[in-house]
Amino acid sequence: MKVHLFMGSWKCVEKSGVGEAIHHQESMLNSMHIDVTHRFERDASLVHINTIFPSSFFASLFARLSGKTVLYYGHSTMEDFRNSFKGSNRLSFLFKCWIRFCYFTGNAIVTPTEYSKNLLLSYGTRTPIYVLTNGVDTDFFAPDPKYRRTFREKYGIRDDEKAVISVGHYMARKGIMEFIELAKAMPDVRFFWFGYTKFNLIPEEISEAIQNPPPNLVFPGYVGREELRDAYCGCDLFCFMSHEETEGIVVLEALASGIPVMVRDIPVYEGWLTDGENVYKGHDHKSFMEKAEAILEGRVPNLTKAGLKVAESHSIPNTGQKLMEIYQDVKEASREKRKAHTAL
Repeated sequence: MKVHLFMGSWKCVEKSGVGEAIHHQESMLNSMHIDVTHRFERDASLVHINTIFPSSFFASLFARLSGKTVLYYGHSTMEDFRNSFKGSNRLSFLFKCWIRFCYFTGNAIVTPTEYSKNLLLSYGTRTPIYVLTNGVDTDFFAPDPKYRRTFREKYGIRDDEKAVISVGHYMARKGIMEFIELAKAMPDVRFFWFGYTKFNLIPEEISEAIQNPPPNLVFPGYVGREELRDAYCGCDLFCFMSHEETEGIVVLEALASGIPVMVRDIPVYEGWLTDGENVYKGHDHKSFMEKAEAILEGRVPNLTKAGLKVAESHSIPNTGQKLMEIYQDVKEASREKRKAHTAL
């Protein structure tokens, strides 16, 4: 089997969660010894589409017309489009219509959680939907004292200082304003937000807050995988205050790095992340601050071993095996459909 991993408009997503998901898919396919191509080739019978740009839509149509099977990855929803860029709320309904149009072109949709599957079903999606985590590279993101030292030496963090990080675009949806407020409320703790968004794409309120942070908060911008790995290992808490996700690859990366993780209590985590079991959850400024202080001071149980188990269950090899099962299911469904058409 050969799989075409479509890379159209790659520059638009390479520094995002979708870009990381594409890397993971290639790793999954390699782990299953499946040939991968980034071009349309006659012997590539299956095509992965991950984005909803016009080029992806037409690539999906072309693949279907060429008799190929298309797996359209459902990374985007109307809900996570809201509160992202300037004007996103006004355009959210049109965005929902567009992604329905795109996903309709696939033989099947693969989306990372039951939560995102239910959102797509609520849009009236009729294409078969499979749930498969985006996965995490547990060989690369793993606890290691030397990475911790590298991060803390680079940013001059003393051994007796605590560090909290978060990762994401400069979006209200990602909880960036709440993260800034948390930093202001905990002046003795070092805070870092990794990620970047062009300032002309974000609301003025957010750009002003980023350019005028409290003294204990640093915005290093977008960094490579190695530096991000060092940051995970070097911090004392990963705090992800996002209001809406389809999964949250950075959460899996933090769990795989063996550090305490605190997330907002939102529906996407139901069924796989449990408060007080493998992560801690907050819902407002007070609860986030109280739990962050308790975690950093060691007044609550350390959940990192349980978090590592969650990450391992989402590892590339485990996810690759499940992807193969989806392939087999989709191909069997296609064969049955062809038989039914022949009988008619």
